[in-house]
Amino acid sequence: MVDTQPPLNRHDAAELRGWAGLAMLSLAIAGVFALLLALSRVPGIQDIFPWPLDFFQKGLVIHVVFSFAVWFLAVMGALLHLATARLAGEIGTSGTIRNPILVAAYVSCLLLFVPAFMDRGEASLNNYIPAISDPLYYAGLALLGIAVAIKTVDLLIRLPGSNGEWKRPFVLSMMTTGLIYLAALAAFGIALMQLDGQPLSYDFNENLFWGGGHILQYANTALLLVALYQLGRLTLGRDIVGCKTMAWAMGLLGVYALIGLAISLTYGPDSERYFSQFTNMQYGLAAPSLLFAVVAFPVIRSSGPLPWRDPAFLCLAAAPLVFAVGGFLGLFVDGADTRTPAHYHGVIAAINLSFMGLFYGLFLPVLGRALKPGKALYAQIYMFAGGQTVAAIGLFLAGGYGTPRKTAGGDQGLEEMGAIVGMYLNGIGALIAIIGGVMFIWMVSKALLKAPTETINS
Repeated sequence: MVDTQPPLNRHDAAELRGWAGLAMLSLAIAGVFALLLALSRVPGIQDIFPWPLDFFQKGLVIHVVFSFAVWFLAVMGALLHLATARLAGEIGTSGTIRNPILVAAYVSCLLLFVPAFMDRGEASLNNYIPAISDPLYYAGLALLGIAVAIKTVDLLIRLPGSNGEWKRPFVLSMMTTGLIYLAALAAFGIALMQLDGQPLSYDFNENLFWGGGHILQYANTALLLVALYQLGRLTLGRDIVGCKTMAWAMGLLGVYALIGLAISLTYGPDSERYFSQFTNMQYGLAAPSLLFAVVAFPVIRSSGPLPWRDPAFLCLAAAPLVFAVGGFLGLFVDGADTRTPAHYHGVIAAINLSFMGLFYGLFLPVLGRALKPGKALYAQIYMFAGGQTVAAIGLFLAGGYGTPRKTAGGDQGLEEMGAIVGMYLNGIGALIAIIGGVMFIWMVSKALLKAPTETINS
């Protein structure tokens, strides 16, 4: 039996639109900062525009946080809301806490990007969640984290009396994803208590976000599997993995998240074992991902004529391929050169493609704002997927010749021809992907702002 999403009432549709809007806002802010970063590097531009102190480093932090953390959590909020609405519809509750939580999530965006334009605080380009040592920035992170945590709790407290609805793969998977997310927040909290009294610095932020950041990768992988499951159901009319397979994959992700929490409780951030144990956790992502892929691939192949003209199915087909590329490149990373960003850019791009598919196949249609397939829609998907793949391969090639990460211009030391070719490939691929990303933001935002074409239940 296909796990279908029941219609939303007017209030639930309004909140889903709010989370979808937050996702678009996060990508738009990330894009604006990417443009500002490019302008800030133009020779002589500082004589025309008085850039804030250390704007490049701060702007880079904002770009990464909005294009990764805020965007991912906004999509997670939308999926949590759909799962919560499903259980709420089953047991007849209204969820009065939802609107304030959504408002808090939007306020967090303001707190996050304002420090980039202030001449105080220092940028820290640490792993996972880069930071600006400003109270406003940390308050923004905390507010957004708490907002999504409350959405998770809102889902979990509806389990009693739901008549088994929680056993559906989608709801069960979002419950597991939410629990993994709560484990990551707990790891952040444990690290913060152990770092109490230490000055704000790169080392402080690296220690603070290292453990929880690794656990968040399991939540992100869970979101990818949820998205692929939903896209298969929507485009093929069948479940591409069964309930047991989905439960096993999610269960494995949950077990590794608990292992990460145990590491946080056992070792302090000042311990070498703390860093090495979390680093080894990356290999735990393979088993649940492969389990899902091995079961889903033959089901998709046996589904008769495949709907290649369905944008959501294109995302379903492209995301695992890009994820596989990024995962393979991850086998060769050492943390010092551009092979590391090649790996995580490929993986993140795959998750982004699956999220794009959710907007095309689930969020917009449920809101009565579905986009009509056309050349622009197809081009957007091909450009983003192809551009990100080329960019990742370029970074990997350059990293093989020792090109250091987190550098630009002459600091990269591009002397070998292979490194030069790699960075050209990265630049060309990134440009193509950016165009595809802008097209996505434009088309989806336009759809969200217009009146729905279908009536939503009142």
